[in-house]
Amino acid sequence: MGKIINVGIVGAGLIGNKRALAIRVVRGARLVAVADAAYVRAKDFGAVHHCEVMRRWQDLVRRDDIDVVIVAVPNKFIVPIVTTALAHKKHILCEKPFGRTSRESLQMLKAARRYHRLVMVGFNHRFHGAIAKAKQLVDRGYIGKLLFIRARYGHGGRLGMEKEWRFNKKISGGGELLDQGIHIIDLCRWFVGSDFKNVYGKCETKFWKTKLEDNAFVLMKGKNVTVSFHVSTTNWKNIFSFEIFGDWGFLVIEGKGGSYGEEKLIVGKRRIKFGQPITKKIVFSRDVSWEAEWTNFLSALKGKSKIIGDAIDGFKANQIVEAIYKSSRLGKPIKAN
Repeated sequence: MGKIINVGIVGAGLIGNKRALAIRVVRGARLVAVADAAYVRAKDFGAVHHCEVMRRWQDLVRRDDIDVVIVAVPNKFIVPIVTTALAHKKHILCEKPFGRTSRESLQMLKAARRYHRLVMVGFNHRFHGAIAKAKQLVDRGYIGKLLFIRARYGHGGRLGMEKEWRFNKKISGGGELLDQGIHIIDLCRWFVGSDFKNVYGKCETKFWKTKLEDNAFVLMKGKNVTVSFHVSTTNWKNIFSFEIFGDWGFLVIEGKGGSYGEEKLIVGKRRIKFGQPITKKIVFSRDVSWEAEWTNFLSALKGKSKIIGDAIDGFKANQIVEAIYKSSRLGKPIKAN
């Protein structure tokens, strides 16, 4: 890999723009081109980010002057773009979920191994300041042995949301569980450091006129750690809450900036004789996740570190999503994988 890494982006939407901004801020890479079927949108993107504009992603992934392809498109279109780019020896940063199903994930994972290329899945929540700090504390044993995790991730919703592609099963593959819930699943796997044995979930459509779930209520049981979480598009106000409890203390992450509110980490330590715990609040002024994630990927490309959130993580997260869907259909706990 050369000193400057050349990048192409497929998808000129909101997330593609966030990726382009991260490339601009972090040294070591250059955005060469963007491709989007909506050519007017791609032209606007190119004007803002000073890159070449292309109509067809097929032409972009075949270019010899591009080392990395960032895939930021609706879920239905991920697999052909990723597998074709891998066949043309490109490294990949693919937004979550890693395909609509674990079968699609496995197809891309096998292609990455066949062509010996790195694949990062866009689990950018791992790189939020509060979450990254919490992971450091857990790994240091600051709150002792992990007991359980409790999480809520809620979307405020918007007028006409049920008509968007995320509520079209053929395009998205699933509802709120696959969209926001997969971030919670990934974080839980990351913090626990192992997979879950059993899951029990209930996916419900409570408000939006759609066949996909707008709420999911889930229990996941690992060897020593139990997780409960709720994800929702009927929260009416954006919310992110992720709580980790150990036998010596706890960590509470609330907000993630912007419409989700101030991002903060509350570090709590249980007193030996119990009573009111010792707590400290750390506030994170801005979302650095996109830049931090891109920095990790560049470092991995240069052989200096491992990818934090790779194709295997994407595959296993999708396996858990499918187990939860099955549990909801059958009304009973299901083995996670």
